[in-house]
Amino acid sequence: MRTPCVILAGGRSSRMGGGDKCLLPLDGKPMLAHILERVAPQASTILINSNSPPDLFAAFGWPVLPDILPGFQGPLAGLLTGMTWAAQAGATRLLSVACDTPFLPPDLSQRLGADLAGRDIAIARDEAGSHPVIGLWPTALASRLARDMEQNGIRGVHQWLRGQSVREISFDALQFRNINTRDDLQRAFRVTPFPDLHERTQ
Repeated sequence: MRTPCVILAGGRSSRMGGGDKCLLPLDGKPMLAHILERVAPQASTILINSNSPPDLFAAFGWPVLPDILPGFQGPLAGLLTGMTWAAQAGATRLLSVACDTPFLPPDLSQRLGADLAGRDIAIARDEAGSHPVIGLWPTALASRLARDMEQNGIRGVHQWLRGQSVREISFDALQFRNINTRDDLQRAFRVTPFPDLHERTQ
């Protein structure tokens, strides 16, 4: 069964110069549109987690929610928002992806969820290392995450994962290549794991 997905777009994009980097054009359309093309076939529904005005995302046709914890507390706050939203809809798992990874694999959710135990978290990794914001999460962990953030001061995803049951699933290199700067944006299609995307830029 497909799971709901949250696209984490709640950061300040400081290395990109501020604003919503997922709305910057990439190959003729917003970077977010590329991500939606990748995850929509894998997800039952999608939440865009952003602290910007929701009307900026109206054209994409998906719900938008800000972090449920104030103060730009990083991707964990976005993950908590997504977990809470998915749990309220009755979902037991949530797929999360970053807003700056336009080359996501089309079988991401399926491979993360394969042979996954009940309370395990699955996160993606490739030759460059792990990608902890790209994962599959039990929504039952929402209350624990909220407690760890609010009472124990945990802010980093890696820090929180050290106390959880986590499995890492290996994927091919470059599928999680992220775009943090304008130079990254300009180089995005010079080397890509999807030749069809590369060909469209020639």
